[in-house]
Amino acid sequence: MVSRLADRRPELGADELIADLVPPPRFDVVRFDTYVPNPDEPSQAAAVRACADFAARITARTGRRGLFGRRRAGTGRPGLYLDGGFGVGKTHLLASTWHACPGPKAYGTFVELTNLVGVLGFGEAVRRLAGHRLLAIDEFELDDPGDTMLVNRLLRELTEAGVFVAATSNTLPDKLGEGRFAAEDFLREIQTLSARFDVVRVDGPDYRHRGLPDAPPPVADDELHALARARPGSTVDDFAELCAHLANLHPSRYGKLVDGVTAVHLSGVKPAPDQTVALRLVALADRLYDRAIPVVTSGAPLPDLFDAEMLRGGYRKKYLRAVSRLTALARDAATGAPPAR
Repeated sequence: MVSRLADRRPELGADELIADLVPPPRFDVVRFDTYVPNPDEPSQAAAVRACADFAARITARTGRRGLFGRRRAGTGRPGLYLDGGFGVGKTHLLASTWHACPGPKAYGTFVELTNLVGVLGFGEAVRRLAGHRLLAIDEFELDDPGDTMLVNRLLRELTEAGVFVAATSNTLPDKLGEGRFAAEDFLREIQTLSARFDVVRVDGPDYRHRGLPDAPPPVADDELHALARARPGSTVDDFAELCAHLANLHPSRYGKLVDGVTAVHLSGVKPAPDQTVALRLVALADRLYDRAIPVVTSGAPLPDLFDAEMLRGGYRKKYLRAVSRLTALARDAATGAPPAR
């Protein structure tokens, strides 16, 4: 019998949260020399150099300590911020930076970082991270005022302790929160946060679909279940039931939810009914992509997952990234060949 994701209820303890702050499986083996810059986009080669220089600065500076045992960061801002559209290899570069630096170091998504603070408490999270040389944050976004205040304070504490921070985002740091909450009311916090980073732009088209066909069409339900039975380690879920299950799990647990799964099969896919469900689906898509888990669907086509109104809103880039990643995973399921990067 094929298992269901909806039957899984992963739990994560504090020590496990810390131990899991490493690049996900897809990015475990990437390095600067495995990133292939698009020759038509000079910003990509420049971004590789900027990240390599940042990693070299961390390596050179982290052994020096000033008063009270704090490491001196030396010249230059303590943060590097990779800004660009989805599918240009920002996560590849972030993970490569992490791999190039000596430990202790931590790597996680923005959601995982804010959840870590929630579980440990602010003081304990700072204590555990302050001794690190590098904190790498993927998918950096500010979705609400609470995140803005929390992250600004956290990064201030860590950078003052000598921790370097590298981050990726689809939004420039001084534009974080725009279109999502009254960001102008928190302009001071956002500007203080952005001042900690040197911004590196990474331009280019979405490499996941360059010269490749569109997502394969949804399959019939009978075929979906047959494919799931034929692949050991697969899961099969009703889309609506899985969405309801995701509502009972913090998004930081979604990675654990799909760990060990060889392929995910979703029947009866339909457009997300509201933004809350849509953002949970974005988080799930990211964790599936991190782990290179193929996806097979029946029902509505993947490009219809987020409606036109959602794509006009403040989360447009997140939704487009999710469709891009799910399309790549659906193609993987159809061809059996994961993307190269």
